[in-house]
Amino acid sequence: MNEAHVHWREWVPEFVLLALLWGSSFLFMREGAHAFGAFPTAWVRISLAALMLTPVLIWRKELPVLVRHWRPALSAGLLNAGIPFACYAYALMHINTGLTSILNATTPLFGALIAWVWLGDKLNATRAVGLALGFTGVVLLASDVPGGISFESGGSGLAIAACLVATFCYGIAGSFTKRFLQNVPSIVTTTGSLWGASIGLTIPALLTWPSESPTLHAWGALGIAGLLCTALAYVLYFRLMTRTGPARAMTVTYLIPVFANFFGVVFLDEVVTHWMMGCAVVIVAGTALASGLVGRK
Repeated sequence: MNEAHVHWREWVPEFVLLALLWGSSFLFMREGAHAFGAFPTAWVRISLAALMLTPVLIWRKELPVLVRHWRPALSAGLLNAGIPFACYAYALMHINTGLTSILNATTPLFGALIAWVWLGDKLNATRAVGLALGFTGVVLLASDVPGGISFESGGSGLAIAACLVATFCYGIAGSFTKRFLQNVPSIVTTTGSLWGASIGLTIPALLTWPSESPTLHAWGALGIAGLLCTALAYVLYFRLMTRTGPARAMTVTYLIPVFANFFGVVFLDEVVTHWMMGCAVVIVAGTALASGLVGRK
């Protein structure tokens, strides 16, 4: 189907739902992280999603494809889910959900930078300006963190760095997938990656498992994060990629902070400052330019 001829009613509702699910994931990850810790939180979320998507993979008769491509699919897992989810879980223990979600919007920014360095993608003047603008927005955002930036254990500096490590890993995962999993169905890549991440995080999760049993509330939060905000969200993302094309589907990244900040304000009494919103606009504008969504030929 030609994405230019897709009526908005056929994709906008799912687009908004996807942004809502991924935006709310920061709230649920925060609730889980304070009870479980970073590695167990990421492991539980990823494992639940992998378990839910595996029957879909089998139903679509794509299991043989995963068997043929298991090495790159599983290898992509730590970059595409394992390390990022653990980083976000750690960050959410020390900074608010709004700030974390805005930093998450730099994902396409790192994707464009790494694709330029690794894959030799064209970087014209517009995209170069976008990279500079996006990273400037990150610096400005980090400069006004309440209480100042601290790189001591548990400080906001390490939490911000963890978010940027996560988006950097997403950027590498994008180029890795393009190079080694180009023609592999998305459901295969995602399910294989989730299993790879689950396997890779098993030992760190077990070694850091909380001594006190987490509450049912914490388990419920991670259940929602795994089943709805990960597994169901990926299914929606696959549909959007098919119906509208990757460029339009990727713009969901820009809507996620709206929902994340809304949930943070309503449920966690977080404060969204004018500075945060201004920096978010700068980051999104820079990312849109750097990823080629604006000014494309």
